Amino acid sequence: MLNFDSQGLMPAVIVDDETGTVLLVAFMNQEAYQLTRESGQTHFFSRSRNRIWHKGEQSGNVQDVRDMFVNCEENSLLIRVKQHGDAACHEGYQSCYYRRLLPDESYEIVAERIFDPEDVYGTEQSEETMTTEDSGTQTPQQLEQMLRQLYTVYVSLRDQDQTASSNTSRLLHEKNSGFLVGRLKDELDELAGVQKGEHVHTGREEDTALEGSQVGYWLFLLAAIHRIAYDDFNPHAAILQGFTGNYTEEQVNELRQLSIEQLSNTDPAHLIRGLVAGFSLVGWACISAGISPLAPIQYDLEQMQRKGLVK
Repeated sequence: MLNFDSQGLMPAVIVDDETGTVLLVAFMNQEAYQLTRESGQTHFFSRSRNRIWHKGEQSGNVQDVRDMFVNCEENSLLIRVKQHGDAACHEGYQSCYYRRLLPDESYEIVAERIFDPEDVYGTEQSEETMTTEDSGTQTPQQLEQMLRQLYTVYVSLRDQDQTASSNTSRLLHEKNSGFLVGRLKDELDELAGVQKGEHVHTGREEDTALEGSQVGYWLFLLAAIHRIAYDDFNPHAAILQGFTGNYTEEQVNELRQLSIEQLSNTDPAHLIRGLVAGFSLVGWACISAGISPLAPIQYDLEQMQRKGLVK
């Protein structure tokens, strides 16, 4: 029996039956799964628009199902398909995975574009575009790249004495963990207040991006002064966990308390748990406000660019 998650969703890995190439990863709910079984062509569920979509409904690049497999825990699918039109990606490539991630976190395009998206979809963003990005083929990569870039800046400000010109560098050199945890608590409270309508600057979406970026700022400073490696707490995974977690109010309150308690400890294992809990709340706030999980990180990067810390 298939095990859909708490939101009624299940990831599906779509593979070209002839070449074995991974074409895309998308989500199915029970209805999309049944439509896929009954029609013999892939159907998915768009979380951003809350509706079923038929792969290729605009481009004509439909996928005929050749075989379906379920994993050991019955909570994900692998579907082998015959891809019509040669391109499964809305960007015009055979696969959504057309870029290689390089050591410096930049991307290298390694595939040939088959069609121009504007010729197929026009200038307006298509439903297929929205759902492909929403399904996790691009956002996680972008999120990780941006967060790694941010953390590299904080580590640099920690390792180089720029205290004369940078307040962040001063905070990192002072290493006052208690002060940083106190500021984090304030920002976590304000982030929750935005979702309740109790803390308002401009509007819910803008305020969530602002307060989410502030929560990330204090979390990164705590990680940096304690010399926690990025790969030990993986903030991008934590944000996506919060974004898809469908947390209750009780769970949100528990995570806020957990983050502060664990980050008040100097043991690395406790610190990592606190960092993960804090970043997951950024993801929760983004889905609650209906914004992309990239928004708070983009806000931070823009601030860094204005200061000349990133190009």
